[in-house]
Amino acid sequence: MQKENGTLIIATGNAHKLQEIAEIFNDYKVLSQKQMGFDEDVEETGKTFMENALIKAHAASKALGLPVLADDSGICVDALNGAPGIFSARYCGKHGDDKGNRQLLLKNLEGKENRKAHFTCAVALVYPDGKEVMAEGNTYGSILWKEDGNGGFGYDPIFFSDDLQKSFGIASAEEKNSVSHRFRALQALLAKME
Repeated sequence: MQKENGTLIIATGNAHKLQEIAEIFNDYKVLSQKQMGFDEDVEETGKTFMENALIKAHAASKALGLPVLADDSGICVDALNGAPGIFSARYCGKHGDDKGNRQLLLKNLEGKENRKAHFTCAVALVYPDGKEVMAEGNTYGSILWKEDGNGGFGYDPIFFSDDLQKSFGIASAEEKNSVSHRFRALQALLAKME
């Protein structure tokens, strides 16, 4: 993150994620690694959200010679022992199939009374010299029995937020961003940087 020119480079190819980070960091010019000329699809081989965030941030920072922010996030469901977890984006077997992921999660929860779940986001800011600044954020709620709204992305339409008392699928971007796991992780990161 370069404070002097207000540019923040994000190691992601996910347009929704980029937009969400841009809305949260509205004082910065938020650019994707691709916009900066790094288009490699880095394999996420970590066993935790933080390990994956670090892998992505290090790869992009090394390639670009600039500080890069990466995040890894997902939904963890109590009744499924924390699944889908780090496999959230490819839970149904196909990466980025939001509808397929939601349908499989609802199917796997059939007959289960415990619907408690949380989103976790791990963020890592990596500098070209290898310096790392890391933070995590969570937001708690439960999995609905069916989709409610079509806003947001990923699992948002089936996640009922304890904070908002409504699904992320019907929450406005402002509402979601005020309580989201990504917002909380980025706020914690900013506090560590100051």
